[in-house]
Amino acid sequence: MAAALAACVFAGIPGGRSSLLGLPQAAAQDNDSFTPMPLDAGFGRMDLSDPPIPPEQIIQSLAAKESEFQDALNHYTYRRTARVQVLDDENKTVGEYYEIDDVVFDTTGKRTERVVFAPPSTLDQAGLLMSPSDLQDIQHGYPFVLTKESFPEYNIKYVGRQKVDEIDCYVFEVTPKIIEKNKRYLDGRIWVDTTDLQIVVTDGRMVPDDTRKNHQDLHPPFMTWRQQIDGHYWFPIYTKGEGVLHFAGGYGAMAQDIHIRDTIKYSDYKRFGSSSTILYGDKEVPNPGQPQNQPPQPPPQK
Repeated sequence: MAAALAACVFAGIPGGRSSLLGLPQAAAQDNDSFTPMPLDAGFGRMDLSDPPIPPEQIIQSLAAKESEFQDALNHYTYRRTARVQVLDDENKTVGEYYEIDDVVFDTTGKRTERVVFAPPSTLDQAGLLMSPSDLQDIQHGYPFVLTKESFPEYNIKYVGRQKVDEIDCYVFEVTPKIIEKNKRYLDGRIWVDTTDLQIVVTDGRMVPDDTRKNHQDLHPPFMTWRQQIDGHYWFPIYTKGEGVLHFAGGYGAMAQDIHIRDTIKYSDYKRFGSSSTILYGDKEVPNPGQPQNQPPQPPPQK
C-alpha cells in the first residue's frame, strides 16, 4: 500500500532491545525512515485563517477536557484486539502476531489486563522480535491523551481548521520539547473537535527511536481514530497503519527493509460498576449506550 502508516504491536520478550528488531536476512537500506500516509477523502480542505479564539486558550481548554476524559477512561473496561503482520513483496503474510486483551478491574478494584486469546507469534520467522517499548506504546502512546500534566512537555503549534467527515476540527502539530530517558512522546498532529475540545484523530509516531547499529529500536507511525461513546467523551476505537522499517544490520547481519501492516481495535467500553462518579463539567456522565455522535470514519480495511 503506497504512502501509508503503521503502528507496532507488542510482545513481552525478556531482554528485547528493539521494538522491531531485525534478525539476519537480506534487504536494503541502512537508515530508519518512513513514508507518511496521505489523508483520505474524509479530511476536508485546510482553513489556514486564525481561529475564533486564541490558540493558547484552545490548548488550555483541550488539556482540561482531555484530563477529564483520562479520568473517565480510568473507570471503563474495554477490549483491545491487536494484529501485526509482516508482508513479503507480494503482500502475503509471512509472520503475524495476534492478541486479544481485556482491560478490566480485579477484585480489589485495581486496573489490570487479561489475555483472552494469544496464539503463538510467528514474527520471528519473518525476522522480527518485539520489545517492552511496544507494550508501552500500545497501552499509552497510540490512544494518545494530551492532559494538563503532559501538555507542558510539548511544543504545540496551531495549523488550521479542517473537517474530518462532518466533524469540524482544530488541527495542531505536537512535538516533544525535551526527550527524557525511558519516556515516550508523540511526534505528529492531532485533530480536535471544535465543540467538545477533545482529540478525535491522532496521526504521527511515538519517539524516540534508537538507530544505533546492533541496538536498533524502531517504531513505525500510526493513526488513531476516536468515537463519542457515552455522549460526552471521545474514546479510541481504531488504530491503523502500514509501512516499511529500515534496519541497518549488524553483528554480521545484512541491512533489511521490513514491510508491516497492523490494526488495533478498542471495543466493548463499559463503565466499571463502582460507587465513583465521573463528572463532565457539573454533570454526571451516564452509562455508555449507543454512540450519540458520528465519529471520523477510518478508511475501510483491506
